[in-house]
Amino acid sequence: AVQLGAACKPRTAQTIAASAALPIDVFGENHVQELCANYDAGAYCGKPSHFIGHLQTNKIKKVLGRASLIQSVDSEHLLLAIEKEAAKAGIVQDILLEVNIGGEESKSGVSAESLWPLLDMAAAQPHIRLRGLMAIPPAAATPDETRAFFAQMRELLAKAADRHYENAKMDILSMGMSGDYPDAIREGATIVRIGTAIYGARDYSKKA
Repeated sequence: AVQLGAACKPRTAQTIAASAALPIDVFGENHVQELCANYDAGAYCGKPSHFIGHLQTNKIKKVLGRASLIQSVDSEHLLLAIEKEAAKAGIVQDILLEVNIGGEESKSGVSAESLWPLLDMAAAQPHIRLRGLMAIPPAAATPDETRAFFAQMRELLAKAADRHYENAKMDILSMGMSGDYPDAIREGATIVRIGTAIYGARDYSKKA
């Protein structure tokens, strides 16, 4: 089954709550401030919320307990900081590792080559549960190139699962957005992150 993740920034809590009546499985937030505001306002109407943006270590405390899954863990530094804060909170935090599948300098994420030591480290943490991988292919890629990137992610997840980590369940592949989600699903996505196709074009000058 493929879960529909609604990428809801920068919508108001009222708009998000109204959209919860749709067959949305999870809500994804790119910014910690918006996650906190919408979670605390009850905007998700009981549905899970994921953090899908770049996470700074000084904001981890605010995400724990609000995001059931952190999709964007991209470094040893962030991983260990989440482990430390989760231990303090007495919880086990589900995470995905973000892969910079296109090798873009401007984009966060670990390279495919550097993924394996980070996987090993994540699987060894007692307060982290490794669930899978996340990626955003280059925006300038052609449809065929994008699908090839999705296929690479599927292969990476399969190789990661073959490592048979004791404390990891490699069952989530988060990839695909409004313009390319059909190909992402064809290549094995289990979560697609859809914003524009649900909420319309985004106007960052104001909230809608």
